[in-house]
Amino acid sequence: MTRVLITAAGSYGDVAPYTGLGARLRAAGYDVALAAHGSFAPLVEAAGLRFRELPDSPANDRRAGSSKDLMRSASTFVRGLGGGLVDAAVRGADLLLLSTTTAPLGWQLAEAMGIPAVGAYLQPTHPTRAFPPVVGGARSLGRLGNRALGAFSLRMVDRVYTDAVRDLRARLSLPAAAPGRVRARQERARWPVLHGFSPAVVPRPADWRPGLDVVGNWWPYHDPADRLPPELDDFLSAGPPPVFIGFGSMAGGEGEGERLSEIAVAALRTAGLRGVLQSGRAGLAASGDDVLTVGEVPHALLFPRVAAVVHHAGAGTSAAALRAGAPAVPVPVAADQPFWAARLASLGAATAPLPFKDLTAPALADAIGRAVREGTQARAAQRLARLMAAEDGEGRVAKAVERALQPRAGIL
Repeated sequence: MTRVLITAAGSYGDVAPYTGLGARLRAAGYDVALAAHGSFAPLVEAAGLRFRELPDSPANDRRAGSSKDLMRSASTFVRGLGGGLVDAAVRGADLLLLSTTTAPLGWQLAEAMGIPAVGAYLQPTHPTRAFPPVVGGARSLGRLGNRALGAFSLRMVDRVYTDAVRDLRARLSLPAAAPGRVRARQERARWPVLHGFSPAVVPRPADWRPGLDVVGNWWPYHDPADRLPPELDDFLSAGPPPVFIGFGSMAGGEGEGERLSEIAVAALRTAGLRGVLQSGRAGLAASGDDVLTVGEVPHALLFPRVAAVVHHAGAGTSAAALRAGAPAVPVPVAADQPFWAARLASLGAATAPLPFKDLTAPALADAIGRAVREGTQARAAQRLARLMAAEDGEGRVAKAVERALQPRAGIL
């Protein structure tokens, strides 16, 4: 049986979509393993996949520190990640399916092992005139500026991976090569990269090279027999659809949970709406007849039953709200979140983004009131949900894997 190794690193949203993708590949007849951080072992194994552990990601607050500090921390992390990927791959792989974070390391593994690699990205990272880099903010710099900044962004990524790639190539007995040189070689060979988001949300840029495709979302696996916790199901049934408020793995830090909980509850009550708070990393917590706090629950089961979704605008949560046809109130914190928040608003499926650092109860109350009662955002979200329902992102990846395993296919 052909062995496919999926590699993913980061937060829940960076890993969970690959569980559904892996389950689809397993159903297609592949022996699938997913390499991720140890905390995700139950998630991976619940999907029926083999689990291979990678070193944990840094737990420090993503909003803290200077740019130099963040670059240094990221460089240290990916050096450890490289060793973890080797340990995962030597247990057996005939093809690597690489996430955005693991690809610059995975290329070295594919070269050393003589096996194909396929990119499976959750964000658009290749330079384009169509929009600025997803981690550079949401403001367009014009067609030439966007593409130039995109190229610069990749050079900064290569700097982060310099030490890791040097160590990894030495360990694998490969000739020395800088990350930029390896990346350029991959691009000249037009290595295949599939992007797991909807073309209805981010159309494929016209200036991308062949081999870069936008295929549709990959959804976190959940057992068809799964049900919402009884307490949550009872709360949902006891009144009008509530507003979901959660910030996932973002917005951590001392005192943040209490502050955010107070803002959320005050906003809900000002707007006259019920709410479901997801505790998340920030530790949101509140109780009452009109508010319920929950832990991790499948968005696919919860979001179709809420009136709106207040979230940090991570790629996965943004897509899950659209899939459910639920209007959004994006509160971006960092990284690619301002990009997705702006994209949702431009499509009419969300209110204007409320930057996390400026969040107040009155502003949130106004936004959720409009999202629930105006109807325009809900209609836009429902239109996008119908388009997304017709997509088969996981099936597109399965076909790409099959092609890459043919003689002379893929990238070595």
